[in-house]
Amino acid sequence: MLIGIDLGSRTVKLAAVRDGILTDFQLSESGFDPHHQALAMLARYQPRRIIATGYGRHLAHKHFADQVITEIKAHALGARHSFPECRTILDVGGQDSKVISLDAAGRVVNFQMNDKCAAGTGRFLEIMAGSLGYGLAEFGEAPFNSYREVEINSMCTVFAESEVISLKNHGSAPADIARAIHLSVVNRLVNMLNRLGMGDSLVFTGGVARNRFMVAALAEKLGMEVLVPEHPDLTGALGAALHAGTLD
Repeated sequence: MLIGIDLGSRTVKLAAVRDGILTDFQLSESGFDPHHQALAMLARYQPRRIIATGYGRHLAHKHFADQVITEIKAHALGARHSFPECRTILDVGGQDSKVISLDAAGRVVNFQMNDKCAAGTGRFLEIMAGSLGYGLAEFGEAPFNSYREVEINSMCTVFAESEVISLKNHGSAPADIARAIHLSVVNRLVNMLNRLGMGDSLVFTGGVARNRFMVAALAEKLGMEVLVPEHPDLTGALGAALHAGTLD
């Protein structure tokens, strides 16, 4: 058994692979001490090799991982495993967004990251959901019930939250505000994608890819199919586990 573990800013993801097939996985909040959280998740396995990725990969390497790989490479491997023809990946996690371009052989040829602020990330959506009184899952469904267009102009979390409060005070429906927030994030992500160039389809990874409206809005804005792995938030961990299999 080979294990990939992705120590992200918000969650720790573990993928166990045998003969190139995902056989088990776990997800947990990172907490204050993510490497101890990761060790607790690993306790029930006896892996042949552990590869770490994500923000905490070097800490993992210091304590238990055999090797590390970058998030970029991990997501490339994980996305290609789910969609072998994949050429463009959009990964939206808790604290950053990444666009990754691959060549026909699956090698990374270019990438771009938004890691300077929370705008357009899972954390931004989480804060906006809370300001409207939604749970995160409920927030991703709310825009489907929107019947009036409103606009959110700021992508700064602080200013966007002020805009949300103002819209609420002027009588805008929560579903309409939720839709505006989602579309503002989609526009930001599409700008990132356009700067890097697009293939014929897009693979959407990370926890935000579980948001149904985000997927639908991206597909409509881009005019192309948006492919989502069965477990989009596991893509990096899966890629790390697959990389472990190449080291024999």
